[in-house]
Amino acid sequence: MTLKDEIRAGHRARRRALGTAQIEAAGLGIARHGLAWAAALPGGDSKTFAVYLGVGKEPPTKPLLEALHEAGHRVILPVCEDDRQLSWVEWTPNTAFHRSRFAPIDEPDGERMDSSAVAGADGIFLPATAVDGSGSRIGQGGGYYDRLLERLDAAGQRPPAVAVVYSAEVLPAGTIPAEPFDKPVAGALTPDGEIPFAGS
Repeated sequence: MTLKDEIRAGHRARRRALGTAQIEAAGLGIARHGLAWAAALPGGDSKTFAVYLGVGKEPPTKPLLEALHEAGHRVILPVCEDDRQLSWVEWTPNTAFHRSRFAPIDEPDGERMDSSAVAGADGIFLPATAVDGSGSRIGQGGGYYDRLLERLDAAGQRPPAVAVVYSAEVLPAGTIPAEPFDKPVAGALTPDGEIPFAGS
């Protein structure tokens, strides 16, 4: 087991111990601070954001989706495809979901768009199980988002991005080993606020 695997397993175990009230409170905090982060980005009052639907004991993002939509923003959610690629579907409160064929997540029904939809977005809310102060992120282990960020970086089209985690999952800089395929993020979004990372 690698150090990343150990960190991921430890944080997943702590997530499993969270109670319903803690998770609900986290969702409200993430929505409040995520909306503030979105509003501070350039692009006017109506922007586009790539988000994801947190499931199980993940940091809940449904309140964030609803807050962004109510504020007049466009929200797109991922769908896992072959070869660890992501397509995207526009979300509204009426969007139906189905279980993914490739990952333990719920995915939206609707017309699918390729990664150019994210290249044209104003910001990205990324899933993570931990992130450190140098911007190194541990995802769920599938590599979908690292591939997406690599493609966006190669084209010079990556929008601002934050990793969504619980507050205790923001670790000191250098804690998470960076590998060649890892793509750092510029900050974290937690129930307690947004944390920018210097130099990321």
